[in-house]
Amino acid sequence: MAHWTLRLKLVACAATDSGVTTKVKTKLAAANDVPASQIEVSTHNGVVTLTGNVDSAEAKEHALQIARQTKGVTDVVDMIAVRTAAGNGEAPSPDRTMGDRIDDAGITMKVKANLLDDPVVKGLRIDVDTREGVVYLTGNVASENEKAQAIRVAKGTEGVRDVQANLTIKS
Repeated sequence: MAHWTLRLKLVACAATDSGVTTKVKTKLAAANDVPASQIEVSTHNGVVTLTGNVDSAEAKEHALQIARQTKGVTDVVDMIAVRTAAGNGEAPSPDRTMGDRIDDAGITMKVKANLLDDPVVKGLRIDVDTREGVVYLTGNVASENEKAQAIRVAKGTEGVRDVQANLTIKS
C-alpha cells in the first residue's frame, strides 16, 4: 500500500510541473511585450527556469514577474540574456533588409550544426541566435572547457563577427 501511495505522489508532482510550465508559457504568450517564442520554460519540483535571449531588460523583467506570479511556482531561475549591440548599446535597427535576416538565419544554422558536430560540446543544450553577425549562445554546459570550446566553434564559423556567451556551467 505504501508503494502505491509513493507512486501516486510522484505522478501528481510530475503532472503539477508540466501544468506549471504550461501556465507560465500561456501567460508569457498573452503578454504583448514579452517575446514568448524566444523564452524556454522548464519546471522541476515547482522551480521554473526561464532560458533564452530577449531584446530588452523590460521584457526580461516582465517575463520573470509573470513566472513568479504564476500559481504553483516556488522559485524562478533566471537564465535569460538581454541582447546588446556593439557600439552605442541600442538594439539592432528594425529596418534590416530581408537579406540581412536571411544571412543571420544562415549563420545560426551553421553555428548550431557545428556545435552539434563537435565532440566536446553538447549542442542540444545550447540555444543559438544571431543578430547582424553577432552570435548569442545561451544554455548550460558541463565544464569551463565545454564553454570555451562552444565559443571557439561559434567564432570559427563563417560569417560570425562576434560571440556573446551566456553559458552556465552545470554538471
